[in-house]
Amino acid sequence: MAKKKGKILRVKQVKSGIGYTVRTKNTLKALGFRNVGDVVEHKENDALLGMLDKVSHLVEIETVDEEK
Repeated sequence: MAKKKGKILRVKQVKSGIGYTVRTKNTLKALGFRNVGDVVEHKENDALLGMLDKVSHLVEIETVDEEK
């Protein structure tokens, strides 16, 4: 069975989690953010899209070329 090529999402934290719920802060941490301005890349999947939906007011999302 051939592996499906997935999109890569580049996500940048543009706003701090200070003042938001612990749950929101934990979501940022699970995504791999430590500081404002950090950029992380993740393979697109349903769990990731749900997490990004919950913190969409704190991040910018950019689609990168498909995985090789």
